[in-house]
Amino acid sequence: MAVEIRIAYEGELRCRCEHGPSGKVLSTDAPVDNQGKGESFSPTDLVATALGTCMMTIIGIMAKQKGYPIEGTTVTVVKEMVQEPFRRIGKLSVVFHVKNGASLGAKERKMFEQAAYTCPVHKSLHPDVQVSVVFLWE
Repeated sequence: MAVEIRIAYEGELRCRCEHGPSGKVLSTDAPVDNQGKGESFSPTDLVATALGTCMMTIIGIMAKQKGYPIEGTTVTVVKEMVQEPFRRIGKLSVVFHVKNGASLGAKERKMFEQAAYTCPVHKSLHPDVQVSVVFLWE
């Protein structure tokens, strides 16, 4: 399935992005350390956001199918850039705080962890990007 995203450059290193199917709009801005104002998500911030939301969505699908209530689960992603040999994402650290996770057994926890790694964004990242994932079962 193809999804069209329309992007318009607004000047001053900002872009307006429109999601074709829904019409929802978001803006990007270059980060302060790369000549921008840092007033919105940078393109690489969106990669980090995509990873966290994709992994959470996969976990959410599994929880829904299995009848596990995990509403209120949160994900934090920390993005670290590297400069050499060129500017790129060097590391993404992901931490899940899984609500009602303490009631899950080892088998269920492993099932959720393995499912998270199947997310399309994770599978699309270049192998040079280090990804660290921690699950906290609360």
